[in-house]
This record gives sequence, structure tokens and C-alpha cells, in this order.
Amino acid sequence: MNIANRLTLLRVFLSFLCVGLILKNTLVSLILAFLLFILASSTDFLDGYIARKKKIVSDLGKLLDPIADKILTIGVFCAFLQLQVINAWIVILIMVREFTITGIRLFALNKGIVLEARRIGKHKTFSQLLGIFLIFFALIGHKKFPTSHLFAFLYYLFVPLVMWYIVIVTLLSGIYYLWLNRNIIKTF
Repeated sequence: MNIANRLTLLRVFLSFLCVGLILKNTLVSLILAFLLFILASSTDFLDGYIARKKKIVSDLGKLLDPIADKILTIGVFCAFLQLQVINAWIVILIMVREFTITGIRLFALNKGIVLEARRIGKHKTFSQLLGIFLIFFALIGHKKFPTSHLFAFLYYLFVPLVMWYIVIVTLLSGIYYLWLNRNIIKTF
């Protein structure tokens, strides 16, 4: 277990803490959750950087990293769903894409093939992390300043637009991934 993989596992642990704080739904807990989310997200970039720089990229890391990303993003999206900040159908679409691609990766791994994340998948992850960042900002601002027109705009209009963008990128990246790996899928 190298340092990069330990950072990945730390991201999983921080994800659960973050979700718990979101569900508490107080101004302080949301701010703490936001800070934990930033820390957890930064480990996503840090673990990959360290693995490449120290030349300790491993098959375990290639598998764990995207799973840790999914735990973080899906967990936070589910917490936002519980707070009724986003719609259930969005979370369902994101989860279907994520579990489908993860299933294909695990199937391929069982056959000795490691499927790495592609650029569009990394863009998908970045868009989801950025969207969550913006939702946190809108949620915290709306809770702190409930009469603010800016935060009302962000909360009621901008967040839904961001979620539409995330859904589009998530679905397109899933379709692209399925297309690239169609030969592996045929062996099911």
C-alpha cells in the first residue's frame, strides 16, 4: 500500500464524514462539510500526481481512485438529494452511469484488463466536483443570507442549470466509455 493509495483511501473516509455533516444541515456543519469536500477533492489530484511523480502507479490505484471518486460524488449528491437541493432523477442517472462503468471495469479486471479513466471521464469528474462546489456555495449562502437575491438566484436557478450540465457530461462520457470498450462488453 503506497502513499498514493493511502490518500485515495483517505478520500473515502473523508467522504463519509462530509456526507454526515451535510445531513446535519446547519450552517456550521455545511461549512465544515464544504471544507472536508475541498480536502477530499484535493486528494484526488494529489494521489495521481504523487503516483506519477514517484513512479508508483499501481493497478490497485487505477481501480481504487475512480471508486473513491464515485463514493465522494454520489455520497454528496445523495446528501443534497436528501436536503431537496437537487432532483432524484439526476442522482439516479449519475448513479446508473457510475455503476455501469464501474461494473465494466470490474468485469475487465477479472479478465486481467485494467481500464483507465479517459480524458472525458476526468472532465466528468471535474464537472461533478465543480458542480458540488457551486452547490455548497449556494446552499451555505442561502442558509446564511436567506433574503439575498444573489443566493436565491444561485440556489433556485443556477444550481439546476449546473446539474443539467453535469448530467449531459456524465451521460456523454458514459456513452463514450461504452463505445470505446464495446469489444469487452460483447464478451458478457
